Amino acid sequence: MPGWTRFRFDGYIAGIGTASGTRLVLGSWVRSPRGSFADVMVQQADGHRILLAPDQWVANFVSSTYTFDEVAQVPVGVVRCGSSSSSRWEVSAGPLHWTFTVGRRMPLGWLLRCVPPLTGRTHPFARIPDAVASRVMPGVRTLGTAGNERAEWYAARDLHQISASTASWAGTDLGQLTDVDPPPDFGFSSTPRSPALASLTSVVRVPSDQVSQFAARAR
Repeated sequence: MPGWTRFRFDGYIAGIGTASGTRLVLGSWVRSPRGSFADVMVQQADGHRILLAPDQWVANFVSSTYTFDEVAQVPVGVVRCGSSSSSRWEVSAGPLHWTFTVGRRMPLGWLLRCVPPLTGRTHPFARIPDAVASRVMPGVRTLGTAGNERAEWYAARDLHQISASTASWAGTDLGQLTDVDPPPDFGFSSTPRSPALASLTSVVRVPSDQVSQFAARAR
């Protein structure tokens, strides 16, 4: 049987659509094998998928877990003002400048807050919310197979709507906030159709023969 190493990431995922057709997904990680960092996945109107990563470690790990047409290593900064509802986030990542405001807790968010944190992070438990999410929010999965024979599961703790957003790419306005439609196809799961910010833990299980380049800081 092959050996495995689990890489755990605690933080937030935000996903929005824009009137231009560009969809944005932010991963802002408070704790991870690489420490605190953020990355942005961008899918443009023509389907072109871009990863904006802050360093080579993040670029390698994320691009070998998800699928992109282009990977750009650029400074990625996130400034958050406030907490939960009404918080304001400012994201800068190379050509991308993005600001969004977090709104009310969504109904599923209230349910997620009832799940004990330790239970929610386990692989067997991930099957339960996966079955629920795929029916309540089509395209959203909490358990699946990632790239390069990896497995990944999400343990969401909270879910808020994104009530306002402005974004530009290389100085060009991407247009008003819209639903995430069509859903981006970076991997096995999409973000909710309605613009949202999720608080969660992501666990990626990596085969032992792929771990050497990441193992120095794996937990």
